[in-house]
Amino acid sequence: MPQDTLDPRLLVLDPRDNVAVVRRRIEAGTAVAVPGATVTPTADIGLGHKLAVRAIGVGETILKYGAPIGRATSAIGVGEHVHVHNMESAYTRTHTLDEARARHGDHA
Repeated sequence: MPQDTLDPRLLVLDPRDNVAVVRRRIEAGTAVAVPGATVTPTADIGLGHKLAVRAIGVGETILKYGAPIGRATSAIGVGEHVHVHNMESAYTRTHTLDEARARHGDHA
């Protein structure tokens, strides 16, 4: 996927990638160009986070920089924020405060 078909706030290094890395914060409601479409994210997407550049099905591998980084835990539409709410990391388990409290009591 050529970088020149992407919004300059996004970075894709490998044509197999299904996510782009956000190089500059994208505010909700702001139009963003991805290959073949212009999308409007409904939530802010912060620096370093990921945005889907194509639809990603449940269980599908998330590819960033040509490497698998996790799998989708729900269907992800083009232009959606890809993060712990809809993907499971291939590197580290996703933790929540509730899980920490269950393991260590209310002191977490």
